[in-house]
Amino acid sequence: MYLRKYPLRFAFVFLVLLAGLLYSVAFLFYIQIFRSSFLAGLARRQHEHSVVLEPTRGTIYDRNLRPLAINLPVYSIFANARMLNKHHDRDAIVARLAGIIKMDPALLLSKLGNDKYFVWVARKLPQDVYERVEEAKLPGIGFIKESKRFYPNKTLAAHLIGFAGLDNIGLEGLERDYDRYLKGQEGSLVIMRDAHQRELLLEKGYIAPVDGADLVLTIDETIQFIAERALENMYRKYNAKGASIIVLDPRTGEILAFANRPTYNLEEPGKSPTESRVDRAIVFTYEPGSVFKIVTAAAALQEEVVKETDVINCEHGAYRVANHILHDHEPEGLLTFRQVIERSSNIGTVKVAQRLGPQRVYNYAHHFRFGIRTGIDLPGEAMGYLKPVRLWSKTSIGAVPIGQEVTVTALQLAGAIAAIANNGIYMRPYVVGYVRDARGQIIKEGKPIILDKIMTQRTSLRLRSILQGVVDNGTGKKARIPGVTVGGKTGTAQKVVAGAYSHAHFYATFAGFAPVGHPRLAAVVVFDEPHPAYYGGTVAAPVFQEVVANTLKYLNARGVSK
Repeated sequence: MYLRKYPLRFAFVFLVLLAGLLYSVAFLFYIQIFRSSFLAGLARRQHEHSVVLEPTRGTIYDRNLRPLAINLPVYSIFANARMLNKHHDRDAIVARLAGIIKMDPALLLSKLGNDKYFVWVARKLPQDVYERVEEAKLPGIGFIKESKRFYPNKTLAAHLIGFAGLDNIGLEGLERDYDRYLKGQEGSLVIMRDAHQRELLLEKGYIAPVDGADLVLTIDETIQFIAERALENMYRKYNAKGASIIVLDPRTGEILAFANRPTYNLEEPGKSPTESRVDRAIVFTYEPGSVFKIVTAAAALQEEVVKETDVINCEHGAYRVANHILHDHEPEGLLTFRQVIERSSNIGTVKVAQRLGPQRVYNYAHHFRFGIRTGIDLPGEAMGYLKPVRLWSKTSIGAVPIGQEVTVTALQLAGAIAAIANNGIYMRPYVVGYVRDARGQIIKEGKPIILDKIMTQRTSLRLRSILQGVVDNGTGKKARIPGVTVGGKTGTAQKVVAGAYSHAHFYATFAGFAPVGHPRLAAVVVFDEPHPAYYGGTVAAPVFQEVVANTLKYLNARGVSK
């Protein structure tokens, strides 16, 4: 009866209800089909928190598994900015947190302005700072456990090791060059939260991180310390612009110590000037001067153009080569070839080189790896420069054999003197012994590699005897070690300044080995612009003496086989 009495009202209500139902169905359909992904993602962001699980960066060890670079656990602070911005005491919380972590409150507020669920506040805090923040129990503030790179010895082997940044990514040195092994693989974890953004300790989607591999070097931490201490003392004593030292096992090419000056603190690299971080031993090239005479001597003996007892007229200190007058640092008359090398006569050496001819001088220098890279497993190695014979001038035969018109690195000199010590066999120098993964499996290994056979064993023995005379009787007397036979060669080279040889700026070098009969060590010491003394025999030879003497004692004490 009621329906018949009010048919229009009923129809209207029915249509309204029907329209509402259809709208609701259509809206639900729209949400389900077109907005489901967005809303599901919004729900996930509100109730799920994805955390990146950082792997532990691999440790860098010396040859005896003493850590040179290691990661230790630290804590980082994050904020739920959306939650914190709604808190009635936000300003007080920000002020207190800023005071603890020593941050400008305005900067902290700007970080929270993103209004996100996760905002980094401070990364990798010192332990005492983390503990103070944790004790404060500040709402909206959380912690994530990460790891931070530490260098226990601060500056030791700095140019070799390099450093990693805040995110454990290698930025220089071996840290950068072997980053793909050291860094590992990130993992992840999803943590559930309730509507009040409280973590429920419910986890899902866990992917475990894979820790980085370890790097085991050929460097010996003790020998490295011995070398750096001696280099530092002489670097300061003679006010040098720079210095380098390389100590290696000539039988294998393994580098035992490798250092430069100036240096820097690996834990605070940003506080040092860029020049302090340059690896001078493999990047800087220079004219080596008389130390390069080992190449001419090796070629002359191997090619049998001269004998040790052959007498050479050194012209009393002045000898014309084309339109140039060549001088000795001290006038000499008649000298045997042995004495020519012992006393470092330029004239005597050039006369022998003239017997060899330009091509053979060049060939032997090339075999000694001058003008080409040694292939060491370090980034940035320079080639130096060895002028092809077709580019030699009429005076080049009076320059190249005595270390002019050619540029070298300290590493190339180290490889050359090591080859003489190793019966003429040139071994590739290397610093990485092996790489091992988290399970201890070796995944990459450095091995001794022969690069060239430069001379016979007989020639090597003859040349080593001559170089022993340099130390016993000649310019290298300050490299003598009591009870140990030492061979080597000094070098004092004028630097080229404004296109001319300077009379005030020099490189001082000593390259040597010991013991002479069965060399266990070879080493090169180079100083850039030492003063007031600048001779290789005065500045560089004493460093060699101290380092090799103490290293031999150390090796004998450890029972290392001869």
